Amino acid sequence: MYASALPVAATYFLIWDPPAGWSQSALFFYLLGLAIFVRVSISLYEIPSTALGPELAKSYDDRSALFGWRLFFAWVIGSIMSVANFSLIFPAFATAAIPNGQFNRDAYELYGLIASVLIFIAILVSAAGTHNRIPQLRTAQPRPAGRPRAIFRQIFATIANRDFAALFVAAIFGAIATGISASLSFYFSAYFWGFSSQQIGLITMSVFASAAIGGGLAPTVTRRLGKQRGAMVIGILAGLALPLPIIARLLGLLPANGDPAIFWIVFIVTMVDVGLIICFQALTASMLADLVEQAEVRTGQRSEGIFFAANTFIRKAVQGLGVMAASLVLTLAEFPKGATPDQVGPDSLFRLGATYVPAIWLVWAGMILAVSRYRLSRADHEANLKTLNERA
Repeated sequence: MYASALPVAATYFLIWDPPAGWSQSALFFYLLGLAIFVRVSISLYEIPSTALGPELAKSYDDRSALFGWRLFFAWVIGSIMSVANFSLIFPAFATAAIPNGQFNRDAYELYGLIASVLIFIAILVSAAGTHNRIPQLRTAQPRPAGRPRAIFRQIFATIANRDFAALFVAAIFGAIATGISASLSFYFSAYFWGFSSQQIGLITMSVFASAAIGGGLAPTVTRRLGKQRGAMVIGILAGLALPLPIIARLLGLLPANGDPAIFWIVFIVTMVDVGLIICFQALTASMLADLVEQAEVRTGQRSEGIFFAANTFIRKAVQGLGVMAASLVLTLAEFPKGATPDQVGPDSLFRLGATYVPAIWLVWAGMILAVSRYRLSRADHEANLKTLNERA
């Protein structure tokens, strides 16, 4: 975790500060190489960090609370930079030629510098904050014989169960949904709704309240409904709420852009929906953590790293499909390339919304269906803990 801080920060900064005068082909390979390297570097931090979860909290309820707090800080700290972008950086780079600083490429060099410093500090704070827990962590078990076959045999023995397969497939659909939503977020904010940079910054600030909603809701849902049933209920609510303002606009139920009501409707729906999504993420992360003891009872090996590495891998590997799907949505909507918001006609905006809604609902339904196949309950987890205590 400590070792990842400098590589992540340095490569992230270089992405936003490309060499001047390079050809498009050279810049493509420059960006491709850095994108790969920054993702590998982030994995060096993310996998051991998330794998600490099952060690730091062992009870069924405590894990949901722990992952709720983790996601609370992840969303809050992660959103600070977005808020700074739209509230401070982009307005500072607005010019007569480029009234919206969001379209000024010079703004992104400053963004890259500030964000890379924050990334460096956040990783070090996270690693240092858990450093004193090292003496209480489980001692690493002997690795299998050095042959790759033995190593992969242990990996497949660990993840070969129905509950992990359910979460694995859910992670695939979740990554695609994230890719679609993240890629099209700017188009809906700037083009579909016609929001200014300041308004987008305010909507981004709603994530602070969303993080409190999601982080606080996760342990309550766990106690009342259990993780699997709670994840399904929360996931269905989040999926239904996500495109509600877009549907209302397509049906002609909302006033024209520029009306103050539009901003507050999108603001409130976004705040509540993101809170539900954060709660859903905390519950599924806690469900994944509960598989650690299940696998240990079955195989005799404790393999937090394998579970969370597999989850991280599939999310990073598949999220690009969401970006591709977002590109397809823009193509089907016949969205004009390089156009400013005032150059996009109502027909293109209508097709954008009408294509996005069924696409995101289809992917979200696949995720919920996968979660429905998860079967590990509170009683099962407590029985696994009891079995391991008796073996100790």
